[in-house]
Amino acid sequence: MDTDPRMAGTGERAAGDAAGLSSRSAQAPRPPRGMRDSAVALWWGFFDWLAVTSWMTLTFVSLLGLILAGILEHPVAGLVLIIAAFITKAVAGGKRRAEVSAHEATRRAETEQLERTILEARMQALQAQIEPHFLFNTLASIDQLILTDPPRASSMQRSLIRYLRSAMPQMRDGGRPTLGQQVDLCRAFLDIMGMRMEGRMQAVISVPEGLKSAVFPSMMLQTLVENAIKHGLEPKAEGGRIEIGAEVADGQLAVHVLDTGAGFAPTSDDGVGLANIRARLSALYKERAELIISVPPAGGTCATIKLPYEVAPA
Repeated sequence: MDTDPRMAGTGERAAGDAAGLSSRSAQAPRPPRGMRDSAVALWWGFFDWLAVTSWMTLTFVSLLGLILAGILEHPVAGLVLIIAAFITKAVAGGKRRAEVSAHEATRRAETEQLERTILEARMQALQAQIEPHFLFNTLASIDQLILTDPPRASSMQRSLIRYLRSAMPQMRDGGRPTLGQQVDLCRAFLDIMGMRMEGRMQAVISVPEGLKSAVFPSMMLQTLVENAIKHGLEPKAEGGRIEIGAEVADGQLAVHVLDTGAGFAPTSDDGVGLANIRARLSALYKERAELIISVPPAGGTCATIKLPYEVAPA
């Protein structure tokens, strides 16, 4: 049976139109990318405005919007938009407060780190001024002992070498100083001072091995030891005993230097060394650290540094 060519053409055109319609339906028209980006930017701009604007301003703008919606005869839509704006304001305000808090915390941390860096740089400069004075005095003592008591001169020289071996790495190393490093430094320092005081000083160090890895600021312990010798033991004719000890209690590391020397009144001025320790503790730990000066029942002086217990990274 023959087919009418006109009918065949009509069928082909219908099939083509159906295919085209199906293709156009599958590819529904989308708004241009520029319009989508503008809408997104407009929304986040509105979100940021809600985050910083006051509730009073938002209420005033909402009233104006409600009046305008009434004029345009769309009060329900206006009310829905206003409710949505208030809800978004609450969310945006929380987000804004969190961002401000995070920014303030970061700024405070950066400021505190800068203060610590400056303070430690000042301390290194002070140490560079103190060390030559101590070294020259020790070398002068060694030079004198070479003529009068060679064995003591040799012993003092070995103690000086131990002191330098403990001090030099700390002056070059950028890591955090430990209590063990400070104890080693003070041990060599006490050996030297004991020989210079000709047996008028007895030193005892009772720091547990487990605490030597604790973080402890440089030069503070030696400053306490120097003060104990200068103001406690040297003014006393018979000298006395000096003790370095440490313990941990309630998350606080307590390091003390106790002497049986002449002592001093707790109300007296701290002096440069102790004032420097207090300033450094305040800058490094704020109110979480302190220097305590007390008078033991047996006399003398006990200086204790308390700070948060923290183990130095390996």
